[in-house]
Amino acid sequence: MEFLCYHRDRPGSAALRDELREEHWSYMDRYAGAMIARGPTLADDGVTPTGSLHIVDVTGPAAARAFAFDEPNYQHGAYRDVLLRRWRNTLGRTMWEFPGGSLGGDRYLVLGLGAGPAGDLAVPARPDELVAYGPLLSDDGTRWLGTAAVVRAAGPDAARAVLTPSRYAGIEVHNWQFGGRPGSSGLSPGSGR
Repeated sequence: MEFLCYHRDRPGSAALRDELREEHWSYMDRYAGAMIARGPTLADDGVTPTGSLHIVDVTGPAAARAFAFDEPNYQHGAYRDVLLRRWRNTLGRTMWEFPGGSLGGDRYLVLGLGAGPAGDLAVPARPDELVAYGPLLSDDGTRWLGTAAVVRAAGPDAARAVLTPSRYAGIEVHNWQFGGRPGSSGLSPGSGR
């Protein structure tokens, strides 16, 4: 079962995250074969981390919760909160198969939190600009709770436009980048944040 996990940073936790970097990567390496997408979200300066996205394929809700809450940054208090939702990989590929590669262009995590009937279930136009795309679902996969996309776009407004605003109670747009250990290619599972 595929799950989206978005850990939001606690303000002022950058030094703690730096201290835990290797522990975090080692933890994520244990899930290398399960990763669909991963990488940090960043403030407008493009440097300061604001969170960490992981989309994983695990055995079920209990395994997803263990993944999210056993993570070292979470355990040590670097994260403010966690969004954990079942997800469906509408594109059927991982970020390492994204035609645009890991470099070039601005990338964004777009989270649309649902309001009412399911929306944006079909892949939008220009799928080659999508790194990841799919609905956010209840643990049993029966209820639509929103949509998550990782998209290459000309800016935050263009990224937001991948979703239909009237279908959502709110849409968040975060700067995002492919994660990875320094010196790694970032093009294979196990290398990202």
